[in-house]
Amino acid sequence: MKATHYEGNNTFTVIEKEIETPAPNEVRIKVAYAGVCGTDVHIYHGMMDKRVKIPVTIGHEMSGVIDAVGDGVTDYAIGDKVVVRPLDDRKVKASDKGFNHICEELKFIGIDSEGAMQQYWNVPTFVLHKLKETTDLKLAALIEPLSVATHDVRRSGLVEGETAVVLGGGPIGLLVAMVAKEVGAQVIISEVNPKRIEKAKALGFDAVSPLDIDLVDYVKSKTENRRADVVFEVAGVQPALDVMCEVAGIRGRIVMVAIHGEKKPVDLFKFFWKELSLIGARVYEKEDYEKSIELITANELPFEDMITDVQPLSNIQQVFENIDSNPDGLKVLMDCQL
Repeated sequence: MKATHYEGNNTFTVIEKEIETPAPNEVRIKVAYAGVCGTDVHIYHGMMDKRVKIPVTIGHEMSGVIDAVGDGVTDYAIGDKVVVRPLDDRKVKASDKGFNHICEELKFIGIDSEGAMQQYWNVPTFVLHKLKETTDLKLAALIEPLSVATHDVRRSGLVEGETAVVLGGGPIGLLVAMVAKEVGAQVIISEVNPKRIEKAKALGFDAVSPLDIDLVDYVKSKTENRRADVVFEVAGVQPALDVMCEVAGIRGRIVMVAIHGEKKPVDLFKFFWKELSLIGARVYEKEDYEKSIELITANELPFEDMITDVQPLSNIQQVFENIDSNPDGLKVLMDCQL
């Protein structure tokens, strides 16, 4: 079978390896599609070489069909459509307080261990979520990033009739906006990339550039001066941190979606003055995956428009090179059987 290896130095290779029999309590998945995540791009750029074990098969956004089952597997059968929730949370401690998805010794499958960018993938059953027979496997490859969005919105407490401002109109930002709109909120997207603004508008969103307008004044004009009930910080840059406290209204909730690897200044006076809340949101829980599966299966949101390219697995090096040369794109999928 074909499998991919990240070799370091901005290099992926395609290798041939034996198809493995699943161990007890494992299944073998014939991987249909694997999505490329921003974290995968960071790996390609060498930013995580101290964490990943080179050479390594990466990938955690995927969909597929069970091809074989190991001893002891009773809840899944050959032919089941599935996705993987790529969190190995088996080393849970009492100090984790039951929040297994962010436990201290959490391992991320597809980063800390072998991932989905291969034709067949053996995984333990505890990471599986079963899909309906009618679920589109191409769209199902979006369930993992969509679950990030459903978790973010759930953590925010957003309800129908409120206003949400999404800072950053990349893939995760657009998915957050979709889920927020599905809840019944008024959604405003702030993005500096003109092509992504155009894409957000094509998807039916109110999208503006903070480089062209005063974002705070714009939000005030849309909310009778109340500003935002919820702000999702997805951009991960200092200007977004600067404006998030300004655009949030009294007792607004700010959800930190972006990963900030370094300490950055935040206007804490605004938290005091307006009684703001800052909410952390990391990965997802089981219920977020189930919500995402419902949304993908219903297919009433423009998920298909999120997919900007589908390439054969054998083109993996070209895929990552193209992402570097075309940063305007949204979600690239790899067909893992080609």
